[in-house]
Amino acid sequence: MSGQFGLLKQRRFAPLFVTQFLGAFNDNLFKNALIVLLTFHAAQWTAIKPELLGNVAGGIFILPFFLFSATAGQLADKVDKALLARLVKVLEMTIMVVAAAGFFLHSFWTLMGALCLLGLHSTLFGPVKYAILPQHLHDEELVGGNALIEAGTFIAILIGTLAGGLLAGQAEHPAWIAVGGFVVAAAGYLTSRGIPPAPAPMPELALNLNPLSETWRNIAFASKNRAVFLSILGISWFWLYGALFLAQFPAYTKNVLGGDETMVTVLLAVFSVGIGIGSLLCERMSGKRVEIGLVPFGSIGLTLFGVDLYFASPAGLAAGASHELAALLGHAAVWRVLFDLMLLGVFGGFFIVPLYALVQTRSEASHRARVIAANNIVNALFMVVGLMGAAALLDAGLSIPALFGVAALLNAVVAIYIYSLVPEFLLRFIAWLLVKAAYRLRCEGLENIPEEGPALLVANHVSFVDTVILMGAVRQPIRFVIDQRFFQKPLIGFMLRHGSAIADDPARPDKAFAAISQALKDGHLVAIFPEGGLTPDGELQAFRPGISRILAADPVLVVPLALSGLWGSFFSRIDGAAMKSPFRRGFFAAIELRAGPPVAPAAATPEVLQARVRELRGERK
Repeated sequence: MSGQFGLLKQRRFAPLFVTQFLGAFNDNLFKNALIVLLTFHAAQWTAIKPELLGNVAGGIFILPFFLFSATAGQLADKVDKALLARLVKVLEMTIMVVAAAGFFLHSFWTLMGALCLLGLHSTLFGPVKYAILPQHLHDEELVGGNALIEAGTFIAILIGTLAGGLLAGQAEHPAWIAVGGFVVAAAGYLTSRGIPPAPAPMPELALNLNPLSETWRNIAFASKNRAVFLSILGISWFWLYGALFLAQFPAYTKNVLGGDETMVTVLLAVFSVGIGIGSLLCERMSGKRVEIGLVPFGSIGLTLFGVDLYFASPAGLAAGASHELAALLGHAAVWRVLFDLMLLGVFGGFFIVPLYALVQTRSEASHRARVIAANNIVNALFMVVGLMGAAALLDAGLSIPALFGVAALLNAVVAIYIYSLVPEFLLRFIAWLLVKAAYRLRCEGLENIPEEGPALLVANHVSFVDTVILMGAVRQPIRFVIDQRFFQKPLIGFMLRHGSAIADDPARPDKAFAAISQALKDGHLVAIFPEGGLTPDGELQAFRPGISRILAADPVLVVPLALSGLWGSFFSRIDGAAMKSPFRRGFFAAIELRAGPPVAPAAATPEVLQARVRELRGERK
């Protein structure tokens, strides 16, 4: 994990990280301090009931996300993002001056105005921090960078919430809240000056200040890329899910666990630290790649531990137990609750980090900030709807543990729906699981595979899982040419059809060649196994002449690939038929994938490619 932490020493990342950390810290410091102060001293400030103040403050803070996210996305695409970050920090300092005036004048609505402006500050900074990462980080650093941003954000939320509570305790001198916020904002401005320039991709962009039309335009643009749009929906669902849990912590602590404010802090800390751990583990588990296979893994954990939290929630503990933290920690049921919250956070990190990285890498650079702005709008909408739905269910008599269980089951339904629309997520999960859990895969030469543009990948065919292993090893999406018979199988056929595989029907060869040609013209990577079937003896079979026909129609670079170590495995035909002896090679068998230098189309004859693949494979089958 040293790679991602190494970014904290580099100017192209460290100033941005500290700036966003201080911004998230300040948002929660001021918001929580204000809510606590007004809740416990409401009569001095407003006639609004104390139990409604938290909802009023939350609504005012989130309102700018709806009104100004579209404008924020346009600004981040039109103006240098480093400059915009510094201007946002100047705005933050100004907001703290407004807050100080509110405390000095004892004006409730001036303080609400400062809170709304602080929401505007977060709205403007959101597209900057996510759209700037692909400009300053290499592709293999994006997962680690996003992981640090997510981990830092949740830790900042936790610390800011605690600090806000402490400052709110100074009820005699509430202006200290604004003073503390100004100091943090000033520190954020100083760190923002260290952010390297990030030139605007579209400086000529004409701003549309109509939030409704621009919001609709941004969402419509994001929806053109199905994977990106569904990733946005997945991110938004996570924020709904997380916000629903976080909002119930105070009542859950009091009414279910029988704890006090200290226990609320413990729950928040455990959940936040869990997200931080899960986020930071993403880089190691994904091999520094944007591994969307972690997303289904994360959703499984979010469901399992959400359901277990329902069963783990103790009945009757609130009635008879002491409200002191030490007494609560003496109950095994409370430790199970903390364990579930920790794992919810960890799997939440697995879920959210790859989705943010996917949105960044698959969005067009010229529109990236506006796509992220659309994401922020949908996030806010989901959170508001989710919290309103939770309030309605609780008002109807549903218990808080039951609400957690319902949310976990809905998470499973949402996940299944998304993966049915984009099976790439599920296919990548299967590939990731196979590569990580069943084999020890070592890769060489994958940098020979083009990052962009068309290419033909040719590989030897040793086992039934060759396709899955290639999918798990190669970061770029690949369109595989697969025997037509597999498309007839119920589950496999569904996944192949929705995974953009190309059917190879011997009875209709022209159709397959036409589909391959179109895929190459569209700029995709196409992978074929030119032996025509699994090797019956572990040796390379003659490469068929279809390669020449493909290259005659579309003269693209050809990348030879060689798999070794799979002969003799459960999925190979070493005994004449595959999948007869499940434990023949044991678990974690060492396998290798080597990619050779690209071969020019004019030189890529079947004989030359077969020789290249044999040389790459070596003696090990």
